Amino acid sequence: MSRSVPSPDPLTVEVVELIATVVARYHEEYEAVAAQHSLTGAQARLLALLSRESLPMRKIAERLKCEPSNVTGIVDRLESRGLVERHPAADDRRVKLAAVTEAGRETAQLLRAELDFAREPLAALSHEERTALRDLLRRMVGDSPESD
Repeated sequence: MSRSVPSPDPLTVEVVELIATVVARYHEEYEAVAAQHSLTGAQARLLALLSRESLPMRKIAERLKCEPSNVTGIVDRLESRGLVERHPAADDRRVKLAAVTEAGRETAQLLRAELDFAREPLAALSHEERTALRDLLRRMVGDSPESD
């Protein structure tokens, strides 16, 4: 027995397609900027993640949505370049945390600064429009609004 799936309205289809375009363009630029620093996109994302906080390998895999064995390889390569280091967690020395080094933090900041995608289009929006867009995106991803 086939189940009938209701088709989304045209506005929803257009919004989904626009979001997909934004995501694709962002990933293209992210990969290009990472390559300028001899990094893969995954390595750049890991640096960005660790620039906010040190994390155990398992948590990194969850956040990057990849296998822990992949994270080990990424961390190994970043560690060999002096951008990341491992150290035991204070509360459980069996758990190894990955943390950015000062060079890794600087590289993560450079990567963020070099990502131009959406800056110019967003600059064309008023502060109120950017705030509304941010709040709508937060609702879409299930984040509660923070006071800004």
